[in-house]
Amino acid sequence: MRLRSIVSPRALRLPLFAGLVLAVAACHRAPRGRLAPRPLPSTQALIPAPLGLRVVSSDSFIITDSTRIVIAADAAPDVERLAGQLSAMLAPATSVGGVSRLAPGEAPPPRSISLQVAPDTLGDEGYTLSADGNGVVIRAGATHGLFNGTQTLRQLLPVSVEHRAAVRRVLVVPAVQVTDRPRYAWRGAMLDVARHFLPADDVKRYIDAMALFKLNRLHLHLSDDQGWRIEITSWPNLARTGGRTQVGGMAGGYYTQAQYADLVAYAAERFITVVPEIDMPGHTNAALASYPELNCDDVAPPLYTGIKVGFSALCASRDTVYRFIDDVVREISALTPGAYFHMGGDEVEKLGHEEYLRFVERVEGIVRAHGKRAIGWGEIAAARLDPSSVVQHWRPARNGKPSDSSHVHAARGGQVILSPGNRTYIDMKYDSSTTLCLGWAGLFDVRYAYEWDPETVTPGVSGRSLLGIEAPLWSETLERRTDFEYLAFPRLIALAEVGWSPQSAGNWKNFRDRLGSNAPRLSAVGINFHRSRDIPWREQ
Repeated sequence: MRLRSIVSPRALRLPLFAGLVLAVAACHRAPRGRLAPRPLPSTQALIPAPLGLRVVSSDSFIITDSTRIVIAADAAPDVERLAGQLSAMLAPATSVGGVSRLAPGEAPPPRSISLQVAPDTLGDEGYTLSADGNGVVIRAGATHGLFNGTQTLRQLLPVSVEHRAAVRRVLVVPAVQVTDRPRYAWRGAMLDVARHFLPADDVKRYIDAMALFKLNRLHLHLSDDQGWRIEITSWPNLARTGGRTQVGGMAGGYYTQAQYADLVAYAAERFITVVPEIDMPGHTNAALASYPELNCDDVAPPLYTGIKVGFSALCASRDTVYRFIDDVVREISALTPGAYFHMGGDEVEKLGHEEYLRFVERVEGIVRAHGKRAIGWGEIAAARLDPSSVVQHWRPARNGKPSDSSHVHAARGGQVILSPGNRTYIDMKYDSSTTLCLGWAGLFDVRYAYEWDPETVTPGVSGRSLLGIEAPLWSETLERRTDFEYLAFPRLIALAEVGWSPQSAGNWKNFRDRLGSNAPRLSAVGINFHRSRDIPWREQ
């Protein structure tokens, strides 16, 4: 998961004017990368790189106020909702044509954008996109695939699509054939809102950015030593007391259950599954300070605002603790339709090994009893887990040797998410000039985040046992939204392609040029991104 201390190995939108982002970087900003002399054509700037892309002619399609977005007469409500989202993105160009249902058996009219659900072999997230002078057809086996197709359409359009009020905006779609599907089912990003609290609106902006690059899992780290960030009605002091502070002693915050449910729904509308994490039995000082009975000595410790790890643990021998865990899992699970609940399980120093394993196995049973698949950091793999549970590998292998028991879980038929700290921990410094952020896993730039193959990272974990990858963003040094964005982007974009595109697409020079051509779009949606020196950024 994450070595938290700096000194120990254990340890979307800003105001825009003429396409310029005026945000101040949270960490020291490196000198701007060299400027590209001209942008790549939009067909060559797609991220993630699609499975197949072919330019079919020079006969482009121009979206006008008579363009209709059409769906089948019997299309499901979620297809109609997606069509409405697309219409809103294209507005005011499509404000007259709008969204229409076709009559049974009616073919899409000329010069329309057609969203079609039909059986295919590309899975729930795959899609095809066909565009020529007569219109656009996006076809998929499920609505999620249609959504991914609309994000590709968005990237094919000029950056002015991000500016609805642009004067004389012309939306031109090149004539292409795209066939696409993801490499891995799990392409995630994690936000640590426990060390520093991030308001719900800022989380939504992060969700918007994730959706643009086809990421599909948002892992929310909702509790740690420094803060408890979600209301639990049966244990109200968790938020009232445990949510008061954050790293550095500033006022904290928490999400009410209504706010959390709204976040979950917002993500679902963008086909992103929220995965809640309540870290335990360690990383629990905020909970221990809120309820003395969770401590073996019945004494609540003071609230904590530092960044050390390993000093806290629930009293694993008390039935009260498991009643507490059951209540927390029950309430959060009821608010989270997704299939997963993350139980943490990392960096536990206060329990003996056997006591720790018994705790993990008992909590896994609680999670499964509430209808969820348990996920935990790499340390939990040593327990006797059900094969349905998922292990999240985070300690990088050393000298080719596994750093945890992820391979053991894979051998029992379980699945693993890869989050190796030296490749995916995007709270690490870009280079030695980055003044905030951490560095225990090493300094790594965009290229290092991009150039790796998940299939070869962890011995014994590949193929079916590899569920996907996830990029954690820990917040010890991050105080505001722009801090989070600066460390995440553009490394999160690189990792989105690692998780989506075939390994054969992993050409650094090609990706570097595509990323550089996306600078105007990142600016247009207000992302405070790091201008890495080795990227040919096209700023306008």
